[in-house]
Amino acid sequence: MELNNIIEFKSSAALREKLEEYGFTKTFAEGDIILNTNAYIKAIPIVVKGNIRVMRTDEDGREIMLYYINSGESCIMSFLGGMHHDTSKIKAIAEEETEILFIPIDKVSLLIHEFPEWLDYIFRLYHKRFEELLEMVNAIAFKKLDERLLSYLKKKCEMTNTHTLYVTHEQLANELGTARVVVSRLLKQMEDEGMVMLGRNKVKLVERQ
Repeated sequence: MELNNIIEFKSSAALREKLEEYGFTKTFAEGDIILNTNAYIKAIPIVVKGNIRVMRTDEDGREIMLYYINSGESCIMSFLGGMHHDTSKIKAIAEEETEILFIPIDKVSLLIHEFPEWLDYIFRLYHKRFEELLEMVNAIAFKKLDERLLSYLKKKCEMTNTHTLYVTHEQLANELGTARVVVSRLLKQMEDEGMVMLGRNKVKLVERQ
């Protein structure tokens, strides 16, 4: 595993060796739950390949998408929960086949004290996630749902490098924190306006000239 091409910072050879020594890898299929709400966090993930969708679930089982974790990134929520011996406040799901390097929590503390670039990596991830969460709050507070839906479809297509998403209206509704019938109505309007093409469990973004 060539960690220099994975980690989102210029890591020293010594740090890369420690990550390989301490960590273990695991591969998840699309849709696999990597971390569930209220589970104890024993290791933090670094995505080697693929993407992770991070969701927040309330007591009634309703969900909303918070952010994605891409290749080279880790989950700051897992880091904070693990360091404080707390349970997970989020659910992490593999968006596609995903390979993850897991670093045990006790080793994370050792890395923080030994490698300044590791701590810098954690802080930069924290900053990025904070900005993403602010963007989400702003969208919920100030944007109409049709704008949020279109923006979400574009982001999802960009992340998977495709114009066609194989996703149900129910899944989109869960990730946007709304009802399926609302998403179905908005998608139909978008189709009538030539913005998308709909199929069975499929949404295709139409490129504008």
